[in-house]
Amino acid sequence: MNLNDEMFYGLLLALAGFLFSMALTPFYTHFAYKYKFWKKQKKTTVDGEALPVMTKLHAHKFKHVFPTMAGLIGVVAVTVVTWVFNLDRGQTWLPLVGFLGGALVGVIDDVINIFGSGRGAAGLRGPVKFFLITIVGVALGWFFAVKLGWTSILIPFLGNLEIGIVAMIIVFAFAVVATSNAVNITDGLDGLSGGLSMMAYGTFGVIALFQGNMLLFGFCMTVIGWLLSYIWFNVPPARFMMGDTGSFALGAGLGVVAMMTNSFLLLPIICLPAVIETGSSLLQLISKKFFHKKIFISAPLHHHLEAIGWGEAKIVMRFWIFAGVCAIVGIFIAATGGAI
Repeated sequence: MNLNDEMFYGLLLALAGFLFSMALTPFYTHFAYKYKFWKKQKKTTVDGEALPVMTKLHAHKFKHVFPTMAGLIGVVAVTVVTWVFNLDRGQTWLPLVGFLGGALVGVIDDVINIFGSGRGAAGLRGPVKFFLITIVGVALGWFFAVKLGWTSILIPFLGNLEIGIVAMIIVFAFAVVATSNAVNITDGLDGLSGGLSMMAYGTFGVIALFQGNMLLFGFCMTVIGWLLSYIWFNVPPARFMMGDTGSFALGAGLGVVAMMTNSFLLLPIICLPAVIETGSSLLQLISKKFFHKKIFISAPLHHHLEAIGWGEAKIVMRFWIFAGVCAIVGIFIAATGGAI
């Protein structure tokens, strides 16, 4: 197939993902309201401290019922479209399984949050989620290194560096864990994580396209199709949240796609907004633990910007613009540094 045919095929998959997601949304909405998939407002940090600033900022969202776990729509849509039209052992099997593995961890967390009570209503504890997503990353990394034979990573402008099976499994697991948590952390404002994820998947999709990985490009386009549908309903004021089901699925799948395109070292550049968000949370946690003072009014960064008076739409739109710039830089480095 030539490049035009590959692009057309990917766009058809994006359209299929979008239309299927739009068709599934009424069914999700019906069951979300029937079985009360209400999101419980987070009021404590991972170390158990109160969150008075964020609780006050987002109190208006929880005055009425607010469904979560809408990531199930994307999980079903991406899985069905990929399974029927785009399944391939070498290109799409691994990202699809990563997408589903992340979704499974997220579903467990969301179900506990929705139906749990007392202290357990916050969902899975952080270390438990970290352990589960690490298992997913290690298992997929083993398949990537042993079954698919990937044992080197690209150093932009220098070439491929052979690191061996064990090191590749570690790098792969790190990519999956890091992106899963990063996307999850950015999922705090209406449309934020959806837009940032769409930019990232689009960027890696372009890299895959020019590498000749048509089916991997198609997978990225399928995810974008779902995200277009999700953002339609999630821009302020949002009708529902993707929940950890969606954010962990997106993050795990994105980490796999980055490895499949041999672009691991481009991941922090292309996903720089999410890296900054994650870094702000980590810095806040370290500062509070060791210096007993806060760097930000509230973390991650998007909550700090809310607290100093930025409107939600302003924050989201500017993060989208920043993500677009990072996408351009990432593609430029990929094109000049040897990835494509």
